Amino acid sequence: MKQIEVVAAIIQDNEGRVFATQRGYGEWKGWWEFPGGKMESGETPEQALKREIWEELSTVIGVDELFCTVEYDYPAFHLKMHCYLCSLLTETLHLNEHEAARWLVNDELDCVEWLPADRQVILDLQNRLK
Repeated sequence: MKQIEVVAAIIQDNEGRVFATQRGYGEWKGWWEFPGGKMESGETPEQALKREIWEELSTVIGVDELFCTVEYDYPAFHLKMHCYLCSLLTETLHLNEHEAARWLVNDELDCVEWLPADRQVILDLQNRLK
C-alpha cells in the first residue's frame, strides 16, 4: 500500500477557536480538514508546515508544539499525519486552495464533516479543550 506522510496545522486564535478548511478538489472535495500537506525532501516537519500554510493560506504561522501523530488507512494509501498546534503570526488569511474555512469553538468541532484521519485529532482536541 502506498505510504503518504504529511503535516497539519491546528491553528488556534486568542479565543481558543480552531481553524478548519474545506477541501476544494479531489475525491474528498467538500470534506473538512486541518490545513497542511506533504513534506518535501530535506524539510523538517516544521519547515514543511510553514511552507504549506503559506502556499494554502498566504499567511505566516508559528509552529508551537507537536500535538499528535495519526495513522489512518484510506482505501488507496496509508496516511501518517503529524499535527502541530500553531498560532497565526499575521492576521490575513486567503483561501488559495480550499473551498471554505471556519473558526470553530470546542462545541462546534462536530458541526462539519471531517476527513476520517482528522476525526481522531478532533476527539483528542475536544478532550484537551474541556
